[in-house]
Formats: sequence, structure tokens, C-alpha cells
Amino acid sequence: MTWSTRPRAARRALTGLVAAVLFGTLSVTVGAPAASAAAQEGIGYEVKPGQDMTPRPSRNWLGSYIVGGQQVFCVSFQLKAPDTDEQYKPGDELLTKWGTKLPADQAANISYLLLRYGDTKKPAEAAALAHLLHSWTAAPRSAADLDPSLTYDKIGYDAKYHLDLLPADAKAAVDRLTGEAEANHGPWTASVTPPEGDQHAGEAAEWTVTVKNAKGKGVPDVPVKLTATAATVGDDSAGTSGNSSPQGAAKDVTLTTDADGTVRVKLTPTGDQPKLVASLSAPADRPYVRVPVDTAKQRVVSTGGEKELTAQGVVNVAKPGKVQVTKTDANTGKGVGGAVLRITGKDKASPALGQDGKPLTGADGKPAVVTTDGATGGVTVENLRAPQEICVVEASPPPGYTNAYDAQNPPSACGTVKPGETLALTVTNKPNEVPRAIPAGDQPVAQARGAVETSYSVPGLAGLGLLVLLGAGLAGFAARRASRG
Repeated sequence: MTWSTRPRAARRALTGLVAAVLFGTLSVTVGAPAASAAAQEGIGYEVKPGQDMTPRPSRNWLGSYIVGGQQVFCVSFQLKAPDTDEQYKPGDELLTKWGTKLPADQAANISYLLLRYGDTKKPAEAAALAHLLHSWTAAPRSAADLDPSLTYDKIGYDAKYHLDLLPADAKAAVDRLTGEAEANHGPWTASVTPPEGDQHAGEAAEWTVTVKNAKGKGVPDVPVKLTATAATVGDDSAGTSGNSSPQGAAKDVTLTTDADGTVRVKLTPTGDQPKLVASLSAPADRPYVRVPVDTAKQRVVSTGGEKELTAQGVVNVAKPGKVQVTKTDANTGKGVGGAVLRITGKDKASPALGQDGKPLTGADGKPAVVTTDGATGGVTVENLRAPQEICVVEASPPPGYTNAYDAQNPPSACGTVKPGETLALTVTNKPNEVPRAIPAGDQPVAQARGAVETSYSVPGLAGLGLLVLLGAGLAGFAARRASRG
């Protein structure tokens, strides 16, 4: 007989390595080895009378046993149940009652069902599980194995006989568990998929973890432990989309796969290379027997195949970029200070983004402004989100460059900021034309020159006209006196 035990925190939850233990069915028979007085039946149903054999038992028990405080199930039909405090040591691969190798699909089904239903609290599920285990491990090789003249150690399991005598809910559970085992048995695979492209520090993005069965389809209701490195999982205000377990910002959390076998989680980088590791308990290909320390007792089998399955994903955090802007004179190419420039997106209207993903705005809510240096005509803006396309747009011209400035179409330059790199942009302005004096008479008048714009007030211009008129009057008076002389 073989058996296994497994603790479990919630129904059908895969919580760590399963310790579900299977035992041989306890059948009360005349002439068969007596069951230990210390054996304790758990939950399930009894079948009366027991299967016909020599001698015939008054009943057969289809359900669990309690051994060492744990719920266990039988796999070797009609053999003696062990004491509740029986001790075992690791053994070999589980074989049939006839000592032959179990078909791979049946072995995988056993591991899966023990993993998912080993701690069930429903009698119908416990009876269905016991029935299926016997059906696979003690199936008759031919009609001769069901000959009523056979004794307990030689008889095969009559699946139809027992199924016909089970209550309706147990029969329904047999169909359900059979279909589920065939659909979802191992080996399972797990994968972690990070978001496409680089992530940005402090900004959450969705990662997915998928658990698939041997047929490549998602396995639902699988608890998956997620452990983040250089990142936090989730946030303080929201749960995880598509999963039942809420989460706060943490380094690790356990979530359950949805109907598609997927866990979706928000991960926020706190370092350069955030990593997410997913770990779960999965059914192995085959269960393994354990041998009793007292060899007179029955052999048992644990699921043996509960194995730790892990997967991980890593993504780079995009380094910030920066832009270096130089304001130059269109004629000389020299730097011009005092130019006020707005840092915008590629539309030249919305703000550019900082490394944290937030818009760079000023107190007025508009794109932030910078002013070029008076000595070099340059200015540098750092810690920009990368990659992103940005533009620098002149908000107001420097002194001496106002005449050619068009507020409807201001000077600008655009480019793409790349991670960890510096984008160099140049904005050129045409200087104002220098005013020229108009020569009077035949005498040339020296031209006024300057590097900055010259302006005059209205009163100054009126005074200059009065002086011109006065000078003309004095010249006429002098001419008339000379004529009289």
C-alpha cells in the first residue's frame, strides 16, 4: 500500500510543497489482515457490501485517513492501513499493485489531484479522489483479476461496482476531477513577461506571470509567490487587476492565477535593473513511494512530485537624458545670453517630461522656461525622460534681437533625447539692423554704430526738431544782416 500527506492553507490552493500522503484502502474483511486499531478514517463514503472476494468484506471505505494529524489517501486497494503514528523513509517510484510502472498520464494525474485536492474537506471530493486513485493503481489487468475467489492481496479494484454505489455528489465529483486532472496535469511551465522596452524609475508598469499545463493552456487558481528585486510590487491604493488578492507596495506578495492561468501585477522600479521572480508548487511527473521503518507495515506514497517551479524576468531602467541648448547670433555664430526658452514636447505646446514621468511646468502651468547664459549663450536641462522627442521654443528674445522675432512663429529647435545621452540643440536669432543717420547737404555725416538696439523717447525726438528749426532761423538772420551791410 502507498500513501501521502499534505497540509494546505485553503481549498485547492498550492501552498508550498504538498505533503499529501496516500494509504492503502482499509477494508474490513474476514481473513484479511486486521486493520490497526490506531487507524482513523477521515472524510468520504463507505460502500456496502464490500467488493466480492474471498472472504468478502462487509464494506469498503472510499475516503481519507488521518495519520499524524494529517489527511491521507490510499492507492493500493485492500491492503492494511498503517498506524496513525507510522514513520516512513523515502522509497522508489510508485508502481501499480502488480508491481508495474504506471502510465505517464495516470502518474501525472495522481500528482495533480493530490496537489489540488489532498486536503479537501468535502466528503464527495474525498470519495472521488480515493476512487480514482484505486482505479489507476489497482486496475485489473484482465477479468481474472476480479475473480471472487481471489484474496485481498491479489484482487483488483472493480471501479464500476464502487462507482455505482457512490452517492450522486461523489459520482459528479469523479467526473469533474477526472476532467480537471486530464486537462491540467503536469508538467507545468511558468513564465514572467516584463513590459516591452525599458521602464522608468518610480513609474509602475504591468508585468505578467503565466502558468501553463502540459497541453500549453493556462492553469487557473494557482497561488504564485512574487518576489521583486530593485522594485516594489503594487501600490498602497489599488489592488491587482484581474486577480483576487489586493496588494500594497512590497517586495513580495502571493497572488492567484485567473481563468487564463495569468497573474497581472504592477511593478515600480527602485533600482537600475528591476527583477521579478515567480515561484509556485507544481505537480511533478510521477509520485514516489515511501517505505515504512517497520517493514511489516504497509508501504506508502507521497505526491512526491510536488516540485518548486520558478521563473523570472528582468528589465532595464532607462537612464535619464539631457538637452544642451545654445543661442547663437545668425551673423557671427557667437553665443547670445538672455534668451528665454520653453522646454516642450514635440508639439511645441505641451510640457516635456522629467525622468519621473511628470510634466515640466512653471508656476503659470505652462512648459518650464530657462534662460541662456550671458557668457556662452548656453543652458542645459537635465533629468529628462528618455527616450522622448522635445523642442525648445523661444518665449522672448534677448536685447538686440527683437526686430526679427515673430511671436506667432518663434525660433525653435527639436530633437530626440536618448537614455544616458545629451541632445545638443541650437537656436539662432537675427540681430537688429543698426540705425543709419541721413547726411545733410554735401557734408557726410558720421554713421552711428552699436552692438545693441538704440531707442528714443517721444519728448527727446520733439526737442531735437526744435533745435533744428532754431538753427535754421539764426542762419537766415545772419544772412539778412550781411545783405544790408
